[in-house]
Amino acid sequence: MHFSFLLLLYIVRNLKNKNHQKMEKSHENEHPVKAFGWAAKDTSGVLSSFNFSRRVTGEKDVQFKILYCGICHSDLHQLKNEWGTSKYPVIPGHEIVGVVTEVGSKVEKFKVGDKVGVGYFVGSCRECENCTNNLENYCHDQIMTSNGTYSDGTITYGGYSDIMVSDEHYVVHWPENFPIEAAPLLCAGITTYSSLKYYGLDKPGMRIGVVGLGGLGHMAVKFAKAFGTKVSVISTSANKKQEAIERLGADSFLVSRDPDQMQAAVGSLDGIIDTVSAVHPLLPLINLLKTNGKLVMVDPRFLSILILIKLQTMIHN
Repeated sequence: MHFSFLLLLYIVRNLKNKNHQKMEKSHENEHPVKAFGWAAKDTSGVLSSFNFSRRVTGEKDVQFKILYCGICHSDLHQLKNEWGTSKYPVIPGHEIVGVVTEVGSKVEKFKVGDKVGVGYFVGSCRECENCTNNLENYCHDQIMTSNGTYSDGTITYGGYSDIMVSDEHYVVHWPENFPIEAAPLLCAGITTYSSLKYYGLDKPGMRIGVVGLGGLGHMAVKFAKAFGTKVSVISTSANKKQEAIERLGADSFLVSRDPDQMQAAVGSLDGIIDTVSAVHPLLPLINLLKTNGKLVMVDPRFLSILILIKLQTMIHN
């Protein structure tokens, strides 16, 4: 009886410890600061209310109240696990604007009350060649704002929530006179802006093509026009012509399914920014370029396609 009682006592205590450990690791109390957001629990991608927690504000951290968060197609990929990397529950959102509520003791760039923004990542190794050259977005140890793994092993939760904490190195100042609704500049905006600048497609008088008039396409048209270039929007849908020309200021519009229009524009463009995420033929676009023209594809899935093609070529050879 004595042995049986001790065994039962051991089992009960062990179960309590396991339950206690499980409670300690729950989303609501793995960190000290209570938070609320909207999360997908499975591949359906349906968002539902979600109580979780954020870490305390460290000495180099900025805590801020989230005022606005854009919707990026990358969020949809993660919600439905279309990239095969989602760790549920997923709180998406990486085009985030808010106002600072607390700063760490060693924070230098921000103060309480500042408007700030956070983009696609909230951490990197800070030591590699990319990081030391202000190219943290190419760091192999980059920590994504949403669905990433933070340095303490916990999963990162994005901007579809009420508050956020981030190292100040990955936070940017948001101009006071700038509308917070422009938060997509933190992803779609910088993607198209940097492509135009890096590849030299920002010179006044250049003729630039923008393929696709979704979120990225809108940004590309606006930036290209701001640089003083002549912009041609290329789309499968003629219904977008009015929006492209009258609302966004494009100079011309090509229906990519119209062979006559495409033929008439052969060799007319200095560069093309291709923003389309769906599979589509590239040869007709290449034909639109002048000699030494540049075709820049900004959707990450094309990188995977190109890598796959390269691997298949190597295997067959």
